[in-house]
Formats: sequence, structure tokens, C-alpha cells
Amino acid sequence: MRREQFRHFADLRRCFRSADMVRVASNKVVVVFNVHGNDYRLICAIHYNTGKVFLLRFLTHAEYSKDRWKDEL
Repeated sequence: MRREQFRHFADLRRCFRSADMVRVASNKVVVVFNVHGNDYRLICAIHYNTGKVFLLRFLTHAEYSKDRWKDEL
């Protein structure tokens, strides 16, 4: 992430093909990355205008599938 400058999600997606945008309960959009062969999910808020990435959650696939995390964000 430090080596790249992502101006929007399409730029990010070119490097991280498994990344997805997900809308959460607060009506904000987060980015979800599949990690370690789909065993884990890394959930981040990315501020493209400042180049900052905020780690929000790191979940197992089973925790992610319950969707409880969406209500917390």
C-alpha cells in the first residue's frame, strides 16, 4: 500500500483483485480483502484523498459470514 497511490477503488482493484466494496450500517463504504486463500477477511476504511488506510476488523471467514460486523461499523 505504501508503494502505490490509489486515487479511487478502480486503482486499488488493479493491484488487489479480491478487494470488494461493502456498504455498512452507518451507510459508509468499506473495502474487504480476502486474505490467506479466503480464510480471513481484512476490513478497511480507505481515504483515497489523503492516502490513509484504516484497519477496522480482521476476521475469520466464519466471523465475516455472520455479518454482525456490518452493524458495528
